Amino acid sequence: MVSQIQRPMFVPNHTEIRKFLKVSADSKNLTIGKTIHAHLIVSNQDSRDNVIERNSLINLYSKCGEITIARQLFDRMRKRNVVSWGSLMAGYLHHGLASEIIGLCRNMVKVDKLCLNKYILATVISCCSHYLLLDEANSVMDHGYALKSGLIFHQYVNNALVPMYSMWSNLKGAMQVLYWAPRSDLCTYNSILNVLLDHGYMRKAFEFLCRLAAEYERLEWDSITYVNIFGLCSRLGDLTLGQQIHSTMLKTGVELDLFVGSSVIDMYGKCGEISSMRNFFKGLQTKNVGTWTAILAAYLQNECFEEVLKLFLEMELEHILPNEYTFAVFLHSCAGLSALGFGNSLHASIMKMGMKNHSIVSNILIHMYSRCGLIEDACIVFTNMTCRDVISWNSMITGYSHHGLGSETLAVFHEMLAAKEQPNYVTFVGALSACALLGRVNEGFYYLNHMMRELGIEQGLEHYTCIVGLLDRAGRLDDAENFMRSTPIKWDIVAWRTLLNACYVHHNYHLGNRVAETVLHLNPEDVGTCILLSNMHARAKRWDGVVAMRKLMRERNIKKEPRLSWTEIRNDTHVFVSDDNEHPEAVLIREKVKELLPEIKPLGYVPAIACELRDVEEEQKEYYLGYHSEKLAIAYALLKTPPGAPIRIIKNLRMCDDCHSPVKFISKVTNRLIIARDVSRFHSFREGCCSCADYW
Repeated sequence: MVSQIQRPMFVPNHTEIRKFLKVSADSKNLTIGKTIHAHLIVSNQDSRDNVIERNSLINLYSKCGEITIARQLFDRMRKRNVVSWGSLMAGYLHHGLASEIIGLCRNMVKVDKLCLNKYILATVISCCSHYLLLDEANSVMDHGYALKSGLIFHQYVNNALVPMYSMWSNLKGAMQVLYWAPRSDLCTYNSILNVLLDHGYMRKAFEFLCRLAAEYERLEWDSITYVNIFGLCSRLGDLTLGQQIHSTMLKTGVELDLFVGSSVIDMYGKCGEISSMRNFFKGLQTKNVGTWTAILAAYLQNECFEEVLKLFLEMELEHILPNEYTFAVFLHSCAGLSALGFGNSLHASIMKMGMKNHSIVSNILIHMYSRCGLIEDACIVFTNMTCRDVISWNSMITGYSHHGLGSETLAVFHEMLAAKEQPNYVTFVGALSACALLGRVNEGFYYLNHMMRELGIEQGLEHYTCIVGLLDRAGRLDDAENFMRSTPIKWDIVAWRTLLNACYVHHNYHLGNRVAETVLHLNPEDVGTCILLSNMHARAKRWDGVVAMRKLMRERNIKKEPRLSWTEIRNDTHVFVSDDNEHPEAVLIREKVKELLPEIKPLGYVPAIACELRDVEEEQKEYYLGYHSEKLAIAYALLKTPPGAPIRIIKNLRMCDDCHSPVKFISKVTNRLIIARDVSRFHSFREGCCSCADYW
């Protein structure tokens, strides 16, 4: 085409000019298009009355991004037809200029007295749905164009109507589209299936899939159909259906593009089929950042945190640059492992790539630093955010709450209200937890009974559990039990265990026995409750109760989970079990523990022998207590970190009494900040005190 135009004696006729302009528009070759336009001007063929050439030029400039020139050509036309209006409207749609499209539509009908065709009506409907112009959509539909003109029966119009109804959550309207046409095409089916998935109508989506399968052969399904069906399998967690659809896809030879590949990975991940997911991913010929993010997210959902971080190195080797969503998955995994060193490296990469202002990245950075025990660093990220959303506020509120910083939690909560940010369900879980930490009973009930109702936030199990904790901390255990008995909600084990733990702290053994019975009725094999009840009996020197619990655990084959503690030293994680002799430096660690214990006893440390349930002499019990996993991890960190450096450890279970008490004194004699994260909260030990105020 280029060589033809450049020939000196080449004089194209009208048919060739239209052909060249169409090819230039479709290929978005503005240079060739302008050359043809210049030829028309020089040869005096650029007449304002030549509608067909003008329409071709409007189409060219619209598709090539020169919408202003397209509008100028349109305005200079003395005669226009439906194609003139449609070409300019399509250009405005691609440029996001919704109001211009609505104005052109009205002028077309009122000024030129033209009727909309199926393409223009579809353009206007798409404009209204994409840019949420409900009034304009109603206005167009009120004119009766779709129904009166019969355009409603065209598939082109139907396929624009479905997304519009979806945008306004009008599922009934979307479904009616099927009945307006004698036979809907696959595009309509794909759109409606997508609408049902977006709105969470899984049962209807499955019924619709059956209808689609009955009307269309598998060979007719396209890649969008498969993406939607795999999405349905993911939501339903139906691995068998997913495998059947995957098999069908392979047999029919559908092109395995990046979108289909990502949906298959997501399906296997959400169904927990890690092996099939991994094999499918390895077999993909083409991968992009979306595919990588899909498998990383699937590993994350299955709590395979280490696998996620291993893939980071593979991504780098394949020169795939992470986007903000990829970084969010990596940081989530760092939070799950409390891998602070890796998290810091990722933060540095985020800064270098200029992603620090992405809210999704900042939000997860707050979460990661909070989960790794660096609540001050989380606060710095939050403070430096240029744009905060409700997730940003919730991340900071829950972060402070998990660290036992009630005053700081409520300060951020009130700052959020002052910033006119609407709190949600999660926000009030954090706020009520803060009230529990501070013992502010009246304030907690005000948030629950008044503020949440004023804001239209439904009260849930987590909020009521916070109230139980609030009453527990205030020592009002009977009120807490009455609250649970009188509130019409199905309480879970977490709520009852909250009350049981309060009975242990407040030495209320009578109520504790009743609550333990309730918990063991809900879950007869709940090891945590058995251990806590046994500890309650031991603390009260009710050894018959201890024996009874041991017998119960043996009869039900309930095994106590090994106590693990770990700490990260120079990006290496060191894991310890109680009475650990396997660590390469076990001898030095034990010597450090022996050195610490005599130093803290003069400060008031008395071994809590009741915590040791093995049937041995008291001297032997004291020996076992000295080598609990927390003490070993702290001793190792003291050996390997410089003086004054903070120590961070993580524990898989609740911190026992005999570890909590000595760690307070160790923080004082070593002048260290010791941050310990157990199964439920953070403990910040400083100068002989803990942030939990000895209530955990």
